[in-house]
Amino acid sequence: MHRVASGILAVVVLFVLLVAATLIAKSRTARVESVGHAPSKADLQIKEVQLDEEESGGVRWRLRAEQASVFEAEGRTSLRRIAVDVTEAHRSWTIVGEEGDLFQGTKDVEVRRNVVVTSSDGLRLETSVLYWGGEQKRIWTDAPITLAHNGSFVRGTGLDVRMASETTMVSGRVHARFENGRTR
Repeated sequence: MHRVASGILAVVVLFVLLVAATLIAKSRTARVESVGHAPSKADLQIKEVQLDEEESGGVRWRLRAEQASVFEAEGRTSLRRIAVDVTEAHRSWTIVGEEGDLFQGTKDVEVRRNVVVTSSDGLRLETSVLYWGGEQKRIWTDAPITLAHNGSFVRGTGLDVRMASETTMVSGRVHARFENGRTR
């Protein structure tokens, strides 16, 4: 019996030493953490970008980005910290977002992460992603949106704006509150 107890004690001591050695070895190994972004496979990287364009009908737009990475094979430019200013005859718009893409062939634009659109007449749109289709002259998203103006608001799960027909559709379950002409 004494021999069995000694054997159990030896196995327990061996197990404790093995666990302790493993913990000490793991705590002493160097941890590797990445700093910054991984190297990009972009063909060209540009800091502080600004693109200006004027379209027929007097609409001008200016796209600014903190950084652009051009991927020629994909026909895409990846953008960081984006701001787009659109100027029409009677009002202007500013669109900001943390990242996005400009598709070179079509000039379509996708803006992502904390997207906010403000107009000179006080309209504000908030969403997580917003698309511009240049050929269709269409702005849309399938992400939840909030439109706000002078204390009124509309919330929905998508938005489709057709510039040519001047129509706007908020989709999904729509919740709206309109202020009765009061100013805040």
